[in-house]
Amino acid sequence: MPEHVTIVGDGAMGTLCALLLDANGYDVTWWGYQADYMAEVARRRENPRYMPGVPIPPQVRATGEDECVADAELVVSAVPCQFVRGVWSRLRPHVPGGLPICSITKGIENDTLLRPSQIIADVLAVPVASIAVLSGPCIAPEVARRLPTAVVVAGADAALAERVRRMFATPWFRVYTNPDVVGVELAGATKNVIALAAGIIDGLGAGDNCKAALLTRGLVEITRLGVAMGASRETFAGLAGLGDLVTTCISPVGRNRSAGEQIGRGRSPREVQTATNSVIEGIATARSVMALAQRYGVEMPITEAAHRVLFEGQTPRDAIADLMSREPKPEHAH
Repeated sequence: MPEHVTIVGDGAMGTLCALLLDANGYDVTWWGYQADYMAEVARRRENPRYMPGVPIPPQVRATGEDECVADAELVVSAVPCQFVRGVWSRLRPHVPGGLPICSITKGIENDTLLRPSQIIADVLAVPVASIAVLSGPCIAPEVARRLPTAVVVAGADAALAERVRRMFATPWFRVYTNPDVVGVELAGATKNVIALAAGIIDGLGAGDNCKAALLTRGLVEITRLGVAMGASRETFAGLAGLGDLVTTCISPVGRNRSAGEQIGRGRSPREVQTATNSVIEGIATARSVMALAQRYGVEMPITEAAHRVLFEGQTPRDAIADLMSREPKPEHAH
């Protein structure tokens, strides 16, 4: 019998994980928070809310029953960051001891400032080292069409990371390994804030030069934070850092870039969030990243500018003017 994997989360990435693992011959159960919606997914054999038009193989079991994690041999957590705690608190009574978990969530929890793997470990009272994380440039609709990409799985447990790598790897989905869990998770979270800023630039029509400068300096500041928190600098130059940042900032379907573009065109952050079924992770994450920057004494001017636009009422044009008028300094000053 194939290995039994349960995917937790009914969004686009949860859908994609179901497709990838099924393609590799795994026995897949796919859990969603709303049982009635998962029943609709099971009946229609597609995810109409988050990935319409993409067929779900008949052998993938879509369910809203919490007990489905009880007999899993591995669980993939694909829940938006601000909902991770609530979902895993609900599932906790059914989670067997020693259950291997791979998180693909990108974000930082507000208030606690915990990364997704830390949230799960906190809820389940297990070592964070027992949880692997997968991240990188991965626009779900592209991979669902079997367009090629490469991602990275990180884990303190090298055997678990290698197991996840083998499970997910396909001819169109290349998976590398990396021991730097902190860097991989932090890169995946912080790049969403920079992507919002990149979208704002698109919405304003500020040009490609401006966007290139923002991506370059954005990478500098998220690397600066990562190093202060104990991550490897090299991680931010890799797939989880630069790779994911570029994809998120240029893709026409990237949620954070698209949301930023609407804000740049004059819509409020609240209007943009309520107009979509998807969670715009970068909006909530901007609060958390600002709090981390203050905690670690790290200068993050682009993140600060995005925060002012998102939560303090500053106009995007004024935010760009403030960034452009900052005191000059050497490019490679840390």
